[in-house]
This record gives sequence, C-alpha cells and structure tokens, in this order.
Amino acid sequence: MLDALKSRLRQVSATDRRLMARSAALPRTPADGLLTSLSRSANKGRLWWAVALVLTARKGATRRGALRGVAAIAGASASANLIGKPLFPRRRPAAEAVPEHRRLEKRPTSSSFPSGHAASATAFVTAVAMESPAAGLALAPLGAAVAYSRVHTGVHWPTDVGVGALIGVASAIGTQHWWPVHPDTPGHTAHRADAPVMRDGEDMLAVVNPGSGNAEEDPTDEVRFAWPKATLLYPDPGVDIRMQLTTEIARRNGTVRALGVAGGDGTVAAVASIAADTGLPLALIPAGTLNHFARDVGVRSMPDADAATEAGAAVGVDLGEVEIDGGSGAHRRWFVNTASLGGYPEMVRLREKIQQRHPKWPSAVIAMIRTLRTARPLRVRLNGKPALVWMVFVGNGTYAPKGFWPSRRPALDTGLLDVRYLRADVPYSRARFVLAAVTNTLNASHVYRQYDLPSLDVEILDGNRRVATDGEVGPLGRVFRFRSRPSALTIYRL
Repeated sequence: MLDALKSRLRQVSATDRRLMARSAALPRTPADGLLTSLSRSANKGRLWWAVALVLTARKGATRRGALRGVAAIAGASASANLIGKPLFPRRRPAAEAVPEHRRLEKRPTSSSFPSGHAASATAFVTAVAMESPAAGLALAPLGAAVAYSRVHTGVHWPTDVGVGALIGVASAIGTQHWWPVHPDTPGHTAHRADAPVMRDGEDMLAVVNPGSGNAEEDPTDEVRFAWPKATLLYPDPGVDIRMQLTTEIARRNGTVRALGVAGGDGTVAAVASIAADTGLPLALIPAGTLNHFARDVGVRSMPDADAATEAGAAVGVDLGEVEIDGGSGAHRRWFVNTASLGGYPEMVRLREKIQQRHPKWPSAVIAMIRTLRTARPLRVRLNGKPALVWMVFVGNGTYAPKGFWPSRRPALDTGLLDVRYLRADVPYSRARFVLAAVTNTLNASHVYRQYDLPSLDVEILDGNRRVATDGEVGPLGRVFRFRSRPSALTIYRL
C-alpha cells in the first residue's frame, strides 16, 4: 500500500500541469520580482524568524503566538524535509516551465514533494492565529504569498504546496499536545473584597522597581500617570524591600490606605506579603518579564490597574505561605505564584552568577543544563512519609496543565496548593523524566506525582536546603511547612 502511494505521489498529475501552465501564463508585473524575493527570504525560515522577533517585542498574545509559531515551524520543517521528501521523492518542474525573469538564481535540488516553504509558512501563521486571531489574520496574506511564490517561481507543483500547507496546519495544531491554548481570561474568584476608592492614588504608597523586566523601560511614568498623588518608594539595594516598606508604613502612622507596586513577580510577591500582613489592599502594574501573577489576576497593563483603583473594585485571592525552621532560625514567607525545593533554588543562584556576564535568558538555559547534570536527590519526609526526590514544586492554587509546564490558574480561591515532585528512587529517573516531558506523558509516568492539598510539610533528612519563592532564593531550613491562606490578599481588579 505504501509503495502504491509512493508511486502515485511521484507522478505529476494533469491538474498540476494545467495549474502550473496557468500560473506561467500570467502577464509580467512588478509582483514577479516581489514574489521571487519573498520566496528567497523564506529559505530556512529566515522570514518567519524575523517576524517572530517583531511579534515578541509586545507582551501578551502576540509574544505567545510568536513562540508557538517557532515551535510549529520546527515540527513542520522536520515533517516535510526529513520525512516527506525522503519517503515521497518527486521531480521538480523544469526550469522552462515558467518565464525566465521569474526563475530563482539557485534552484533547489531536493524532492519537490512536499513544499517545506509552504509547510513553514502555514505552520507559523496558524500558530500565531491560535494565540492572536488578529495577528494571524494580518499575517495570512504574507503566508499565502510565500506558499504561492513556490509555484510562481517554478520550483514546486501546486499539490506540493497544498500538502505542505496541510502539514503546516497539522504541526501548529499539534503544538497543543505540549502547550494547550487557553482563553486569555483572568483566574476566577468568587470573593469580592472591600477596598477604598483611590482617586489619583491619594494615600497610596507605591513601590516602583526600575530593575524589573527590561532595564531600559522604567515604569515610573506609568505609575505617575495612573496615581499622580501616590508616594513612590524605590527599592534600596542594601535593604530588604519588605523591611523598607514596613518601616515607611509605620513612619506614616496609619495614613496609608493602599499599597501599589510596579515590577515583576519577585517585587510583587514582596509587596503582597506586606499587604497581607497589614490588611492593606494592593494595586499592581505589571512591569516584569513574565508577570505571571498579574496575568492570572487579570491586570494586564497600567489602564487596568488605574480603572480598578478609581472604581474601588477588588477581590480576595489566596496566598501561599511557608514557615521555615532550621539553618538561620525560624522564618515565614508568602508567595503569590510558586515555591520549590531541590534543583530550582540552585538553578536560580547559578543563573544570577552567570547573569553577571551574560544576558538573562541564556543564563537561565545554561543554569538549567548545569543544574540537571549535577543535581543531587533529596531525602525528605512529605507529610510524614519518607521519599527520595529530585525536586518539590508547590503552587499557590491549582495550576493547569498538570504536566511538566504549569502555566495558569483557572481559579484564585481554591484554598489548595498544587504539589508536584519528581521521584529519584526509580531507575534512570532523570532520563525517564526527560522522555515523559518530551512526549507529554508525565501524568502516566512513575517518576512524577501531583496532588492538590491544603498544606504540605517537608522535612529534609540530610542537612539544610534553601527554598525558592517566586523565583527568589530564600533562607536555609530543614523543615518547611507550606499552607494555603484563603483570601489572604485583597487586590484591585475590575
């Protein structure tokens, strides 16, 4: 059956020849040169890498679409060039099939079937559209032009392009196996909260961290626009921001009615901990790299925060809490997103060291590779039960999906922690973990465990370790008591 299919696909149908002849018969226009240049620019996906770079400049759906598009191109290119072409070899159209002024200077020599250019173009455009329909619609003509250019320049038959496009669409849809598309909606909470109306930020103390996210984009102007009457507080590098904020609140002797923060998740977590301790409502302007908490809460930008404070609209959301005993004494830390033990805190410390000489993202990748290679398992008791693990992840609330990459919280008021850990007591556990993560089968893997619990006690049996909360490395400890604190934080949100 496969041989019959191969034989059929090697043949060029009468329909292909007829459509190619119609394309060749089109009159000469300025579009000929444009299509030729466009076809060359898409070699090895260079055009789509450039478009992805532009899309990533803006946070939100377009950035996610660009990342999904790059992943889709990888799948489409591999399917078309490494599988399709060797399995179904087909000769390309003769150079004389199209007028000379359309021909590419360097004609490809690989199999004509299927079109890798068409596969990459439709993969990228479809993937972007899955995250941002508006951006996908804007890119659709460019994708169609790239796909048609392969026929116009005489290097592919029409069915090569058609099948390549189908491969691209399938590759884009296939990315959902590892990275599901979710509605861009805030996490649900049924707990409305009382918060004062903040006209222009009067009686607000707002922490502004210019070092969050892009160092060249100081959020001060946005804060001044939203809350012109607020008092701004900038982190002192030599003082813990929690201590600095607590001292300033005390100095104002009860005149502060709300806290504000403009920064990344680490800064937000620090200010949120003081807001929870003092019972003050929190307004936030996302100004970090990822802004996970702001995204889940539903505050996407400065106008969202401004509108909520002007209306006095707020909700109660859960916070995570960890009590740490041992090492340097007893400590307590709140966390808005996640906490973890094991490899992750070590990776954060290594990333910060590498980051002194290299950019943040490459530093994170290098740190992750080194940490996985040199990680040592932890002997622990989890709620009293002995275990040997590589790492323990604790999320504030129940995250989705339940596999390797938790990315969002459908609800912010569950009163539960999302507990996940990787076992180290099974043979080849790291290799099995990597294989399960790549195939998205962690839920069925013996090395992975996930539970939704109101609390978790972790006792380290072989010394002290550090806990990481919201990406910040915390103090050493031997016993860690994680708790969900329902509606511990009042936050402004429409």
